Amino acid sequence: MQVSLYRAVEAVFRKEALISLRSRASWLVVLMFALTTLSCVSLLMQGDVLSPRLAAAMLWVILFFSLLSGAGRGFADEEQEGTLMALSVYGSPQAVLFGKGIFMAVLLFALSLLIVPVYLVLMDIPVFSVLLLFAALLAGTYGMAMAGTLLSALMVGAKAQNGLLAILMLPVLLPILLPAIVLTAGCFSGEAVRISYLVGMLLYDGIMTLAASLLFDFLWYED
Repeated sequence: MQVSLYRAVEAVFRKEALISLRSRASWLVVLMFALTTLSCVSLLMQGDVLSPRLAAAMLWVILFFSLLSGAGRGFADEEQEGTLMALSVYGSPQAVLFGKGIFMAVLLFALSLLIVPVYLVLMDIPVFSVLLLFAALLAGTYGMAMAGTLLSALMVGAKAQNGLLAILMLPVLLPILLPAIVLTAGCFSGEAVRISYLVGMLLYDGIMTLAASLLFDFLWYED
């Protein structure tokens, strides 16, 4: 049973990868949005030095809005292309959830690895703990991906999906964004940060994964 579920998740993951390769332009738009935002922020600062806490908060705000459009693509593309019905008939709910969620997490993390170095260079911000920043980005993008996948399934068929997703995701992601800002500020300042913040992010990821797994069957069959 576990082997069959793993293969089903892998099949959905591969399908998402193929679709993304065919629609590279949409992801390039997300990346260009992030780069444009970073350039505007850098020009507005005009060489001023930000405090570590403010620099960390600004980074995660940019990441949130840049990656928001990507996190909301989980089921919008299926609905537009008319393949949602076929996916609901031939795909098991758990395979669809984790296949789409894991792929989205990998893609969002890869995008963040492109965005963050540009931000650090443009804003001239030192990093004293690369591993801690890496862990914060990994935990943050995974939580964002799972929340985006679940909420995207919830809003299938709704009008103004992007606006609704932004409204719903912000309160859902606050428990992970706040400790991520604290951890990132510690990476920028070199001050010691309690590891409990990272544990809290990982705990949130676990709770979100469990909640998505329990709720997705109901949402999938309702749709």
